Amino acid sequence: MTDSAVELSNIVKRFDSFTAVQRFSMSLESGSFVTLLGPSGCGKTTTLRMVAGLLDPSEGDIRIRGRRVNEVPIHQRNLGLVFQNYALFPHRNVFDNVAFGLKYRKVSKADIRQRVNNALELVQLPDLGRRMPSELSGGQQQRVALARAIVIEPDVLLLDEPLSALDANLREDMRIELKRIQTQLGITTLFVTHDQSEALAMSDKIVVMRDGVVEQIGAPREVYDKPVSEFVAGFLGAANIVDARVHELDGDNVLLQVDDLGMIPVPRARCPACAPGTAVRLVLRSEHLIVQRADEEHSHDGLYLSARIATVDYQGQAIRYFLHCGKHTLQALNMLDGPAFNEGDSVSLKVRHRDAVVLETPR
Repeated sequence: MTDSAVELSNIVKRFDSFTAVQRFSMSLESGSFVTLLGPSGCGKTTTLRMVAGLLDPSEGDIRIRGRRVNEVPIHQRNLGLVFQNYALFPHRNVFDNVAFGLKYRKVSKADIRQRVNNALELVQLPDLGRRMPSELSGGQQQRVALARAIVIEPDVLLLDEPLSALDANLREDMRIELKRIQTQLGITTLFVTHDQSEALAMSDKIVVMRDGVVEQIGAPREVYDKPVSEFVAGFLGAANIVDARVHELDGDNVLLQVDDLGMIPVPRARCPACAPGTAVRLVLRSEHLIVQRADEEHSHDGLYLSARIATVDYQGQAIRYFLHCGKHTLQALNMLDGPAFNEGDSVSLKVRHRDAVVLETPR
């Protein structure tokens, strides 16, 4: 039997006539890092706030460690919370901010001091206990908020966009640090973000949401490589999605006819139920399309399409090309190794068969 720290069963949340979360069910295994991912307004923060006890579900059950907590107030759920704005007390120093939750749990002063010092050591702020929040950088404030959440030894850690207020470089550093701490403590974590790279890098499981509905749940690689819908394919990374039709089954491959691109073979495992004549949607991720010189020798592991560079988007160590290919405009994201192509250049676009994803039921 799965060891579940949190179970959501058919959760619904309505605000008057608006349904923010629709029939949401999910299980968080003990010690796992689960991310709710989706655009603004998709219901991910509403879901987290129901787990926290900040909102009551309209329907369904929430269980933490097997106990139904629908009517249990937030302070009795033993949860650690970190919000986007950190919510530190400006008039308390770092030590007192971190110790706040312990003072209501009948912990002795000696134990409070030991546990706060241990938490500050864990977040790499061992000497800043007497500082005030206003004297800290954004990254340091985020670490204090995390220390305050974990010092109470919660059953579940809830993180609502905790990195979004940081600049890009610090955000990446804190992402690594947060995952290190979570792994070291083995604490079950529910993380909310709209950032795909955060979700892919940190999660054991990703829950992709749209309009209050769960689109897909799976491991990062599964959700990325095998999206079940156009929304998931497009939201997780840059994807080229084009109409296609199954032409024929050819051994281990399915031949797809794409207008203006010709016949594109994909592994039958990618389209197990495909039958000749079936209309499908073909997903070609931008990082899987390789831009080459038009006269470069072709290998045998892909299909080559003639294309012309329309726009060049330089990104430092990578470069994104927008290409005209027949009637289609495709984008390709390649690592920059040598001179870049220029707008107007005629090129060859390599499509590897194994990288194609087929959506049999467009939605």
